Amino acid sequence: MTFPALQDYLARLRNAPTDTSLWLDAQGRAHGRYLNSTLTSVFQPIRDLADLHVVGVQGFMRSHSRSDEGLSVWKLLDTVATDDQSIELDRLCRLLHAVNFYRQPELADVDLYLSVHARLLAAVDSNHGMSFRHVLDVLELPHRKIVLQLPVIREDQAWLAHYVADNYRRNGFRLAINVADVRQGLAQFAQILPDVVKVDVRELYDEEAALQLLLEAHASNAHVVFKRVESEAVHEKLKRLQQRAQLPIAVQGYLFDQPRAVFSAPASPQEEAAVPAGTES
Repeated sequence: MTFPALQDYLARLRNAPTDTSLWLDAQGRAHGRYLNSTLTSVFQPIRDLADLHVVGVQGFMRSHSRSDEGLSVWKLLDTVATDDQSIELDRLCRLLHAVNFYRQPELADVDLYLSVHARLLAAVDSNHGMSFRHVLDVLELPHRKIVLQLPVIREDQAWLAHYVADNYRRNGFRLAINVADVRQGLAQFAQILPDVVKVDVRELYDEEAALQLLLEAHASNAHVVFKRVESEAVHEKLKRLQQRAQLPIAVQGYLFDQPRAVFSAPASPQEEAAVPAGTES
């Protein structure tokens, strides 16, 4: 799909100077400005473990500045930003991700995962999901391809997670939760009933719990993504797990991919070498 409203918007951005809040570079990639830094999107693939075809991508922010090392996006949210600044930055990041994702026909059949920073859980008001939905509707972009993923949630944040989850669901978005391990995944899946559970598996110690999570998610028509797959040892454990479960498994991590901006060509040497720190969005 070409998304005519998006194409009209991109045509206007092509004529925008680089000192404005949003513009396109020579390659057609959208950039934004926040404080002293320039922001743009890169995407890390999420793959089906069986044949490694791409089923989704997760958006990350890249930032740089001519005058210094640039803005650490989430460090700002963690420290000096007010709630209003946090929401403003979050909306800019989501707009950049949406534009840079939907402009690429190579990504037409995959989902876009966007993170909700922990600072924003408390800042999200009743209109926040509606605001993002409105942006997508104006650009005539399908909201059902977007999965909004909550950060790792503490027990004392459960009520807040339910509030935010309900807000996003009422606006038609699918919901993912991030968990530190499969045991936490089992507990929070039962509480929140998300569409996706993303499990950190830099280490995978409890394969029985992982199998149980896969089966429970499948029974509820939900999915599990094993993220931060960084070693062949974990890769082999996941392949054994898939053989036992006989269910699809999705994986994400530097063992398979570095985040990249464009999917119509091989990743550049800079993208292959880059490892984003604190820029998930």
